[in-house]
Amino acid sequence: MSEQGERPGTDDWWARLYDASAPDTGPAAKSGDTLDDRFDSAAGAVNTSPAEAEPEPEPDDGWPGTRPPAWWEQAPAPAPYAPSDARPLPSTDAQDAVPPPAPQPPAAPQPQAAPPPSATPPVPPPVPPPAPASGPRAVPDPRSAPGRAPAPVPEPARVTHLGDRPPTYAPEPTALPAAHPDRLDRLTADTVLDGAAYGTYTLRAVSVRGDSARYRGEPRRDALLTARFGTGPGALVLVAVAGGARTAEGAHRPADDLCHWIGGAVGRSHDRLAEDLRADRRGELKSGLHRLTDRGFGKLRARAAELGLAPQQYTASLRCLLLSADPGCRTRVSFGIGPCGLFRLRDGGWQDLEPPVPAAAPAPAAGTPGGDRTTMDLEITKNHAPYIEGPLPPPPEPFRFRATVGRPGDTLLLCSAGLAEPLRGEPALAGELAGRWAAQEPPGLADFLADTALRVKGYADDRTAVGVWES
Repeated sequence: MSEQGERPGTDDWWARLYDASAPDTGPAAKSGDTLDDRFDSAAGAVNTSPAEAEPEPEPDDGWPGTRPPAWWEQAPAPAPYAPSDARPLPSTDAQDAVPPPAPQPPAAPQPQAAPPPSATPPVPPPVPPPAPASGPRAVPDPRSAPGRAPAPVPEPARVTHLGDRPPTYAPEPTALPAAHPDRLDRLTADTVLDGAAYGTYTLRAVSVRGDSARYRGEPRRDALLTARFGTGPGALVLVAVAGGARTAEGAHRPADDLCHWIGGAVGRSHDRLAEDLRADRRGELKSGLHRLTDRGFGKLRARAAELGLAPQQYTASLRCLLLSADPGCRTRVSFGIGPCGLFRLRDGGWQDLEPPVPAAAPAPAAGTPGGDRTTMDLEITKNHAPYIEGPLPPPPEPFRFRATVGRPGDTLLLCSAGLAEPLRGEPALAGELAGRWAAQEPPGLADFLADTALRVKGYADDRTAVGVWES
């Protein structure tokens, strides 16, 4: 074993270099393996000339010749030590910097000579610049640049009401309708919003409680039903809009009932109705939908009798829209009973498509064909009307039917009286909606809600609207 605890032959060069019994051979210019050569090699690795890095001679401390202290006699050297037969260290690269030497155990302090005034310390390698990021280039924040950031451009204010002053009521709901613990299924939400896209059209539907009902905490009287029956091109889309009477208490209940009953009747006959719609059989559609509508209103009268109410106290207006999911079918059918609105926006202008109310035929005079015929023999009149005490019931509302063909760029609007009345009576509302809906792209659900809720002073009823945008 050597003095360092190593086995003989393991590191012979180390033993030959630091064995005190070995005589000093002196500098050898050609061998390239002396201590000075090794020091010069280490100094060259840090870009320092041997003359600048060689310290002043120290007093003789028993070691033959003049040399710098060994690693156990001083602090770690400023550069790593390399034997003469090793390759020189490569220069520092910007992408791969040489790590600093590992820390060594502290050594006993040894007297060292101060470097001469002409000697300069080794210059450390230059710090490599940071590598460019591999991701997308970061955009500097304009606020960090000198000066003030540019002020944001304010968006133009959106029109929320028309007229010289806003409506009387607040634009947002203030009170909820009264609820009964056993009739929670009769509660109606303040707003209902729906939409879809089939074939060549985009559908938007909304029903909103009126300003007066919001203020008084009354339920929404309008009802809205959107339903699809069938699948594929043969599917049939139904949108039903019903509005309860303004003066009737609980007017939202007959409107809900009427929408569900007409929806059930159309759904059970959707195969035949879809076939007639795709074939544009308007005569068959009118007669068939007339029968289905009469059945729905017949159920309303029966329900009124069950509740002990007069027929006019439990009724509603109805207007429906039938659409095909077939891209090749552009026939749009509207039908129903009662006041509503049907409009078409074409070439920037509105067209009122509501079918006119048929004029009532005058009653035939007595003694004429079709009138009361007198039996001359018995001098009696047949077919007398029953005697009714009190006011006569109002005549039944006529059935209304309208079929149209949608052209690219058209917008068809079906709405309840709450929107039809201001659309007919306030030209500014018609112009504002025409400007908003004249674009080729249909509005989103939120935009459609905001458009149809555009308020006009003097009109505070519920609003229900169905828009169909033709592509």
